[in-house]
Amino acid sequence: MNWTAGAQELAALEAPARAVLERLAPVEVPTGAVLFRPGETVKGYVVVLAGHVGVSLLGPSGRDILLYEVAPGQSCIQSTLGLLGGDDYSAEAVASRETRLVLIPRPVFLELLDSSPAFRKVVFAAFAERMQAMMQLVETLSFMRVEARLAALILDRADEDGSLAITQAEIARAIGTAREVVSRRLDKLAQSGAIRTERGLVRIRDRAALEALAESPAM
Repeated sequence: MNWTAGAQELAALEAPARAVLERLAPVEVPTGAVLFRPGETVKGYVVVLAGHVGVSLLGPSGRDILLYEVAPGQSCIQSTLGLLGGDDYSAEAVASRETRLVLIPRPVFLELLDSSPAFRKVVFAAFAERMQAMMQLVETLSFMRVEARLAALILDRADEDGSLAITQAEIARAIGTAREVVSRRLDKLAQSGAIRTERGLVRIRDRAALEALAESPAM
C-alpha cells in the first residue's frame, strides 16, 4: 500500500510529488524513542502516520514544558523552522507511544516546495495552524492561573467516563509548572470534591466545578 494514500494531508498532492514521496520508506519507532534533541541539525520534515510525538522545551534546571504534540496529520514546527531558516533544534521530541513516521530529507523537502504547489500549501497551512496553537500556549502560560490550566487539562483530556490516565509529571509538563505544584493542586481539587485521584489516574466527580475553575478570571 502506498503510504501517502494513508496520509490525509498528502493524499491530494500532484502525481509527480506523490511519486517522489513514495520512494521514502516509513519507519517504526518505539515508545520513548528520542527523535531529536536541542542543538541537533534538522535533517528533514517529519510526517507522522500513526502514533504520537511530544515536543518539549528543556530548562536549565531540568524541568521541561510540553510545547506541542504531533499526531497523524499534524506538523512539527521545530522541523519546519529548521528547514526554512537553517536553525538547529531547540527542543526535544520523544515518541509517547509506538509511532510510524516518514522523514522527508531536506533536499527532497526543498525540491517539493519549489515544484509542488499542493505540497507548499500543505506545509504552510500546517505551519500556520501550529503557530496559532503556539500563540495560544503562550497566552495560557502567561495569563491563566495554574488551577485553571489544570482544570482545563483534565476536562480536555478525560475520557467519556470522566477518567484520565496521566501521571503528575506528565500534567506538570503539559501545563508548564512543577510536579510538586501539581500534587498540591490535585490534593486541593480532591478535597473540594471536584475530582478523585488514584495512582496515575484522575476521575472527574464535579464537572461543573472544574468548568467554573477553567473559566475563572486570568491572573
